[in-house]
Amino acid sequence: MESQLAVATGRLDTPLLETTIDENFRATVAAHGDRDALVVRHQGIRWTYAELDERVDELARALLAGGLEVGDRVALWSPNRYEWVLTQYATARIGAIMVCVNPAYRTNELEFALNQSGSRMLLAAPEFKTSDYRAMWGEVSDSCPTVERAVFFESSDWSDLLSRADSVSSEEVAARSASLANSDPINIQYTSGTTGLPKGATLTHRNILNNGFFVGETLGYTEHDRVCIPVPFYHCFGMVMGNLGSTTHGSTMVIPNDAFEPVSVLSAVSEERCTSLYGVPTMFIAELAVDDFDSYDLSSLRTGIMAGSPCPVEVMRQVIDRMNMSEVTIAYGMTETSPVSTQTGKDDSIEKRVATVGRVLPHVEIRIADPDTGDTVERGVSGEFQTRGYSVMRGYWNEPEKTAAAIDADGWMHTGDLAVMDDEGYVNITGRIKDLIIRGGENVSPREIEEYLYTHPDIVDVQVVGVPDARYGEEICAFVQARPGSEVDTESVRAFCSGRIAHFKVPRYVIVVDEFPMTVTGKIQKYLLRETATEHLGLEGFGSTA
Repeated sequence: MESQLAVATGRLDTPLLETTIDENFRATVAAHGDRDALVVRHQGIRWTYAELDERVDELARALLAGGLEVGDRVALWSPNRYEWVLTQYATARIGAIMVCVNPAYRTNELEFALNQSGSRMLLAAPEFKTSDYRAMWGEVSDSCPTVERAVFFESSDWSDLLSRADSVSSEEVAARSASLANSDPINIQYTSGTTGLPKGATLTHRNILNNGFFVGETLGYTEHDRVCIPVPFYHCFGMVMGNLGSTTHGSTMVIPNDAFEPVSVLSAVSEERCTSLYGVPTMFIAELAVDDFDSYDLSSLRTGIMAGSPCPVEVMRQVIDRMNMSEVTIAYGMTETSPVSTQTGKDDSIEKRVATVGRVLPHVEIRIADPDTGDTVERGVSGEFQTRGYSVMRGYWNEPEKTAAAIDADGWMHTGDLAVMDDEGYVNITGRIKDLIIRGGENVSPREIEEYLYTHPDIVDVQVVGVPDARYGEEICAFVQARPGSEVDTESVRAFCSGRIAHFKVPRYVIVVDEFPMTVTGKIQKYLLRETATEHLGLEGFGSTA
């Protein structure tokens, strides 16, 4: 019977937003101009919607004065700062495509992202932790011919850029904004796949505006909510579920720090009276473990989002009981789907919030399909999670073949995740078809690390797998075959990676082998490598890497 098939369509009673990001933002400013819009605690920023709008317009005028056309790419390489938010809304106002560059990226990845996207401008923080962004840009600038200008925050670059704003009127910016369509691409998010270098998921106004709106609707947001956003902006979690989820409802964005730090989160929630808090499970675990946790007043909290990896039941209980987040929800999705496809409800049981990733969002279709035949399976049967609707990306930037491989002729996005749908429509993610490692919420492509390690002068062959880890869920282990007469160990491999690839891609473990286990057809059996590493490293008690 049709009702037994693992397929579900979200509610349609609330219509989709058929505006651009800027049209929606201006409507919020008109309705809630005197309410707090953005609080960035580590930079001492506290702006109302009217004040935020003025600063967005200033940057939009400056970018327009720089000659940016609709569809031009502007790369943004920075941790969470007020300039990030300004850039997000200013580029949307003039129709430039914001290219999100992971703050952990190093020279190799930066060069790739800038060239693959064809970015005309780079906006960046001057530094972050151990990263000297200006120095790294200096190393690759000659290899990035499309980048006409690099602008660093907190410097004369930034003030010089803003000084151009006076040469363009707000009316000119408004005219540009009015010329845009909500189907225009507005964001490129680089996401690791199963083969090779990251792919640029290209998202439209309609994609991310609606996803942020409906996630906020599920959380019950109004102009009275204050949303604490410690998750990174360069991910959809921060910029869509956080920023757009807030501005579509007139809520306040509260940024506790440039990167996650548990005490700054608890302080922000307590002092700013936040009603909602975001994070991956490891963030909530770290917050609960703060020595003087009970000294923070979290009574204002009621909801939030936990996503990125499964939540242990005891952690969920503590988040509800000790953090006052009785309406906390679980969300599931991927960058290519803007990102959320399913979410638990505010009133779902603890069991549903830890054993499932919820039900389908409004205006989205989901199904579980047989990976081999493509047929929809019955409820209770495992298959590939697929989704279609407004949230599916425009495609991978300049990669039509990879786009066609991900989105079929009927519009279904093939996620590569294995899932089961129950009789009530709740989905449980059970594993991955794709060969991805998920380390602390970051999708890591083994192939990308392998291709980099192949350039090591003493490595003949390499295979990278994920192994269980108590803190990050998975860690990275590289099996290497060393060149005869050479010596390769964990320290030398990590040193070779340091500063060239993002820290979360650097192998935690290196195991030197003479050969790899293979099938009779010559395919390397990575599952056996995972088993070998798990046993060799004594990681059996840390969970599954399925």
